[in-house]
Amino acid sequence: MSICDAFTGAIGQTPLIRLPRLSEESGCEILGKAEFMNPGGSVKDRAALAIIQAAERSGALRPGGTVVEGTAGNTGIGLAHICNARGYRCVIVIPETQSGEKIDLLRTLGAEVHTVPAAPYRDPGNYQRVAGRMADEMDNAIWANQFDNTANRHGHYATTGAEIWRQTGGQVDAFVAATGTGGTLAGVSRALKERSAAVRTYLADPSGSALYHYVRQGEPAATAGSSITEGIGSSRITANLQDTDIDDAFCIPDTESVPMVYRLLREEGLFLGSSSGVNVCGALRAARALGPGHTVVTVLCDGGGRYYARLYNPGWLAERGLA
Repeated sequence: MSICDAFTGAIGQTPLIRLPRLSEESGCEILGKAEFMNPGGSVKDRAALAIIQAAERSGALRPGGTVVEGTAGNTGIGLAHICNARGYRCVIVIPETQSGEKIDLLRTLGAEVHTVPAAPYRDPGNYQRVAGRMADEMDNAIWANQFDNTANRHGHYATTGAEIWRQTGGQVDAFVAATGTGGTLAGVSRALKERSAAVRTYLADPSGSALYHYVRQGEPAATAGSSITEGIGSSRITANLQDTDIDDAFCIPDTESVPMVYRLLREEGLFLGSSSGVNVCGALRAARALGPGHTVVTVLCDGGGRYYARLYNPGWLAERGLA
């Protein structure tokens, strides 16, 4: 018998799921890290735990304290769960453009939620900057700062990357992921490349983000268009992503990622969010670039239930030309 110690003990050790149809189609083993199986429902449980543990170790967060964060949803959900388990107050600042399902869930979990208009990072009204100011005004409070707090990256280095290496028996040729904070891609890339310099790392970037151009040209610049995906893509290079060895990047439009989400549902039996569609599209492109016989790992970030009113709403998709 294996018994987890509280909510946090159940975070991590998620399985790798082979995607049979896509593996057969590409001639490669395409494996998805089932991060939707974390107890808070997403890969962001790992970042939330790593950030809180680091703050506890440093003494920045003391018993009865407050955790404040600006988030597109999933990190906030992970933080709310962990704050409940550890006795902290949780305050979340979230762009009002994010899915209603995530905002409602945050409130159900007991977080104090502040919605703000979407604004670029340079704007003082940006949700991350608002969260930082709120934390500064409180006693015994931390701003989680998932984008530039490298405890996020280190958490994935110590757990996610090490798990992938062990689960594949070291037989992994490539890791592919989209990024928002940079924590998952940066941490896993470091862990795998430290073990084998032959492992290739690819960034899968949605339309409108500046990271594809950053990897290809060395400077961030937005690609054409926009994306319905939430929580991935960026206009800047975060501290977590800084100095990460990324071999190449793919720009994945919604016209490619949304059909992939439905393929995963109807062909693989997996009910997932839009970022997983971007990731799996990237994994398929990496497999085709490498050629048959390789093993490509990506991240299945979260479940589809948090996007039901949009991603799984035919009318909403039709209005955007994605039906």
